[in-house]
Amino acid sequence: MESLYAPWREAFIKGEKHQGCIFCPDSIVKTDLVLHRRENCFVIMNLYPYSGGHLLVVPNRHTGNLEDLTPNEKQEMFDLLADSVAILKQELKPEGFNIGMNLGKAAGAGVADHLHIHIVPRWTGDTNFMPLLGDVRVVSEDLDSLKQRLLARYAEFMTITDDFENAAYGDKEAK
Repeated sequence: MESLYAPWREAFIKGEKHQGCIFCPDSIVKTDLVLHRRENCFVIMNLYPYSGGHLLVVPNRHTGNLEDLTPNEKQEMFDLLADSVAILKQELKPEGFNIGMNLGKAAGAGVADHLHIHIVPRWTGDTNFMPLLGDVRVVSEDLDSLKQRLLARYAEFMTITDDFENAAYGDKEAK
């Protein structure tokens, strides 16, 4: 039997577990994985992705209840979800997406008390025997190099989007 090593997971499996909420702004474990931040929500790369480009859209405010979100938080989460899908389509060219939330520990939420939306890019044939039999995921791109590519896309995309929205609402400052 062959072995496939995934040393980046060792810290997660054996390492010291973070106390507190990893998504709260003052205690995010890997703040360098944040790709874009807005007033109410942010987009962060998943440190232990299901596939390359696995992102999370997270409200800044700590809540595990969907019904507790304000209208502005809901709108911003959905806007960031749509923007992130568009950016991933441009940069990674996936053939589809899995998008969803696990609400509560019984539903599989790894961080049950701070809700978040998963965006998982998918390609035909990307699921094989590894996750089923070996409990191993194969991610073909380094997080740091992917982060640099996505940061550039977010900067470009958000500038275009902001200019369009400002122009649409009559902002004289818009380009």
